[in-house]
Amino acid sequence: MVHVVYFEPRIPGNTGSAIRLAAVSGARLHLVEPLGFDLSEAKLKRAGLDYHDLAVMDVHPSLDAVLDVLPGSRVFAFTTRATVGYTEVEYRPDDVLLFGPEPTGLPDDVLAHPRITDQVKIPMLPGRRSLNLTNAASIAVYEVWRQGGFAGA
Repeated sequence: MVHVVYFEPRIPGNTGSAIRLAAVSGARLHLVEPLGFDLSEAKLKRAGLDYHDLAVMDVHPSLDAVLDVLPGSRVFAFTTRATVGYTEVEYRPDDVLLFGPEPTGLPDDVLAHPRITDQVKIPMLPGRRSLNLTNAASIAVYEVWRQGGFAGA
């Protein structure tokens, strides 16, 4: 299944919810340091419920470290500044869905990384700042899974 990368996440509850998303969808979750919380925080564990043992999650010291272990994967950076809609992409199972930290999103230097295949967005009503991080990741993961015929479900 697809790889979900949280670049320098800040809110433990969002990461806990992402652990749950990974457990129920088969996505692999990657966290890029520095993290804005300790992995043993109660809010992280509460949001993930009892799914921690069912999810596959890795912590990496940098974005390059994540991408080095996924050398053939395409990387889609999710940003409200993109012009390509997330549903306009034909995803592959080994793709990387890259999301930035709350509340800033991905910084310009990450968006300019040479491994970024494309920048994509999830449509929203005008004047709204952004979706919750894990809500956005869920929308994207389920689109990838839908395109694959919900294999394994």
